[in-house]
Amino acid sequence: MKTLLSVPPALSRVASSLIPATFGDCFVTHDPEGAKLGSGGGTAHLLREAWRADGESQSFAEWLQRDDRVLVHAGGQSRRLPAYAALGKALLPVPVFRWCAGQRLDQTLGELQLPLLQKILEAAGAQSHTLIASGDVLIWNDRPLPEIPDADVVCVGLWDSPETAAGHGVFFTPRAHPEQFDFMLQKPDPSRVAELSSTHLFLLDIGIWLLSDRAVEVLMRKSGWNPQTGDDGELSEYDLYGEFGLGLGENPTVEDPELAELTCAVLPLSEAEFHHFGTNRDLIGSSLALQNRVNDQRRIFSPLIKPHPSIFIQNAEVACSLGSENQEVWIENSSIPDTWKLSKQHVITGIPENDWIVKLSEGTCLDVVPIGGECFAVRVYGFHDRFRGDLNLDSTTWMGKPAADWFRRRRLPIPEGDDLQKVPLFPVLRREEMNGKFMRWIVEEEPREDPGFARLYRDAEKLSAEELANRCAMERVDQDRKRRLVESLPVLARHAGRSVFYQSDLYRAAELAAPSDVVFDEVSPAASENLYACVRSRMFHSALERMRGGDGSEQEAEAFRAMRNAIVDPYRRTAPVPRNSVLSDQVIWARSPVRLDLAGGWTDTPPYCFLNGGRVVNLSVELNGQPPVQIFARTSDRPGISLRSIDLGSEVSLRSYEDIGAYAEIGSDFAIPRAALALCGFHPDFQSGTGYPSLDAQLEEFGGGLEITLLCAIPKGSGLGTSSVLSSALLACLSELAGYGWDSVAIGNRVLALEQMLTSGGGWQDQYGGAVRGLKMLETGPGLDQTPDIRWLPGHLFTDPQFQGCRLLYYTGVTRVAHNVLSEIVRGMFLNRQEHLRCLEDLSDHALRMYECLQKGDFERMGRLVDRTWELNQRLDSGTCTPVIQKILEPLNDWLLGKKLLGAGGGGYLLMFAKDEAAALRIRRHLQENPPNARARFVDFSLSETGLQVTRS
Repeated sequence: MKTLLSVPPALSRVASSLIPATFGDCFVTHDPEGAKLGSGGGTAHLLREAWRADGESQSFAEWLQRDDRVLVHAGGQSRRLPAYAALGKALLPVPVFRWCAGQRLDQTLGELQLPLLQKILEAAGAQSHTLIASGDVLIWNDRPLPEIPDADVVCVGLWDSPETAAGHGVFFTPRAHPEQFDFMLQKPDPSRVAELSSTHLFLLDIGIWLLSDRAVEVLMRKSGWNPQTGDDGELSEYDLYGEFGLGLGENPTVEDPELAELTCAVLPLSEAEFHHFGTNRDLIGSSLALQNRVNDQRRIFSPLIKPHPSIFIQNAEVACSLGSENQEVWIENSSIPDTWKLSKQHVITGIPENDWIVKLSEGTCLDVVPIGGECFAVRVYGFHDRFRGDLNLDSTTWMGKPAADWFRRRRLPIPEGDDLQKVPLFPVLRREEMNGKFMRWIVEEEPREDPGFARLYRDAEKLSAEELANRCAMERVDQDRKRRLVESLPVLARHAGRSVFYQSDLYRAAELAAPSDVVFDEVSPAASENLYACVRSRMFHSALERMRGGDGSEQEAEAFRAMRNAIVDPYRRTAPVPRNSVLSDQVIWARSPVRLDLAGGWTDTPPYCFLNGGRVVNLSVELNGQPPVQIFARTSDRPGISLRSIDLGSEVSLRSYEDIGAYAEIGSDFAIPRAALALCGFHPDFQSGTGYPSLDAQLEEFGGGLEITLLCAIPKGSGLGTSSVLSSALLACLSELAGYGWDSVAIGNRVLALEQMLTSGGGWQDQYGGAVRGLKMLETGPGLDQTPDIRWLPGHLFTDPQFQGCRLLYYTGVTRVAHNVLSEIVRGMFLNRQEHLRCLEDLSDHALRMYECLQKGDFERMGRLVDRTWELNQRLDSGTCTPVIQKILEPLNDWLLGKKLLGAGGGGYLLMFAKDEAAALRIRRHLQENPPNARARFVDFSLSETGLQVTRS
């Protein structure tokens, strides 16, 4: 998916060095200087320039079909938000939300906008490849997207009041047919909206439009360019919302035969929020609303203790006093010494290091903008200024008062100009000319008369707001912003208890800090004091050390050890004394199915699930008609504990506590049974009470030795959660043997601890997925207690004969150890790495969609959703689909609804859903005739209606 950005000219010229990598494959341009194209013509220009940049090797129509693209209009003059006129809204810095993990400390508005826009486009019909969005609006949507209508034009809308509708475009749909787009009005009077609401529903246009290729070509023609000929003709002014939109619908406001041929629909985002960033007040108001959209203190990572909630400071050093009276204050990329005195309603940007004595009155904004060479433009303006109108008219305000007043008070001639935006107001000065006295003279309402300053202002080159936006030295601004941000990082870390540092993307923070020599001297909290801050601090220092060429392994090991102890410690010295509960000739037999995961995998993995909860959909299955994991246990007259593996053909005798405690040693055989025995009280680390002097003494009191035989009829690296299933079967068997009576929850939670004891980590879905019968969704909330709620689903899609032939399970013969994958992804979780957390959030939402689909019994959609799971797994870990796996899949794709490698991917079992039985036969034939290796084979599977079972002879 590509991103196409329309930005101001100053940014466009240096975009390649300033656009963050998070924008992905990004094309940047600006509207032709001096041309008025409108939103429709601007869209046409952006598309045409992107096509030309790709070399015009394809026709425009072919190029449209080739890729999906998100267009963001982030240019414009920004008259009511002058500080970011040159930068454009896309790169406007936005503070990290106090309730959100994984945001970058240098995040921009565009980075926050793109995820939703990309999700909408990904979910759109096959005919829609183009999404258009307004760059000064952030739509925040926490809910899963509704199904997107299949139409040439799909307009995204929000519910609101008639009064709010008066300032927007408004879509109307008949109450009797709410799925129908009837017509659109631009900024209708509230009384008109109220009148229509008796027959129609209405939604606000939020500037997000999905267009089919056919609709794009119509828009191009309306904007004066013929996509068939691809000529170089000039584009004309055309309004996407005011002209194109008014011609859409069953009963359009404006009749247009060409537009009438396009199908259209409205997509309501019922619980989404609209945040505008078009004015100074919007900048602060929307930032405040976003901070406060979550008030549940359990979900707030940082208290963000500030003198007033509407004070926002970013990439800045502020030493002046701030109190509750300082409201609506935005300070960014600036150095403000303690000699400044602030009031309220300020936007302060770009201020260099200084010792000025400055007092800003209410509503005064100040911006110092680097211009070519070593010069700066000083821009002073009012918080509510609109930068419109004739300077000589009293209705035209600058500094919140009639614009001409500023000149009269300084005995300066009033410049001519019928548009304040184009009047040269802002002096260009050398750094040494910007002293404190001059700055006071320029900002004060009643300045002291000073002929020298008046002369300096009069003789200096002066730029208009329009010229300033074009001549801003963007790279100097960016360098200053990054330098100040990096310098602030140790301060944020030092005050992490009340800053956003530990909740931010720490990988990105390390990337920012690594090239510098900044020193982080904060004291990391102990795990007992704050587990998450402890592990994040250590993992951050590990990442930083690696990026600076060091090893970083010691800090990383401390982080993993802290989490491991948090999970395992509750079971240390708590196991009751095992008591023999079987007769001498009895055998305990535990057998368990394995799990096939359909959606949500990885969300069950600590530490992610501890902070967010997990949500997975999986099913418990038997292979080739039997539960593939089986354990047999009995008492023995022989001393010690004998462990045998039928499938591995090996055995070992454990004669001491040291033998059992060797479970965590590298290369230890029978590590899982050793750890299971320890957890069940056959090791002093886990025994309650005084314990025993030796294993022999404990077994003598127990009534004899133990013989445990394991059968695991699954290849290693299968992706079926075998190690967790084996662990749960072992614990269930030992619980029965020792008379503990543990239920599935007690066993499942201990498996989580057991895997930490082995340092392999892992989530909770494998043990519950195999041990708990049937098809189900398992869900947990935040916290160390990860006992899942289980919601069973109808399993007929996996039992009904009509679907039997379309479900295929294939062992690829390729193995991959999940531990290596797990370590890398868990590292990303510790560091709040943004791309990991966003993907995990998508996986969790996707599990909910799968749950709803299975409730409805839609086999085709289930297959498509499994394919989406596969896409998300690859996004989380690119190694999920190796070249070997890709070679297996490529010939099969045309016959498949969906497929995924089970578990961590990279090898093991491949679950496939064919389009029909004929397609399934073709898949079978192809793989049987062209196996990737000698071990590859099809395996029959059936839904288990029993789950884990334990019986005795």
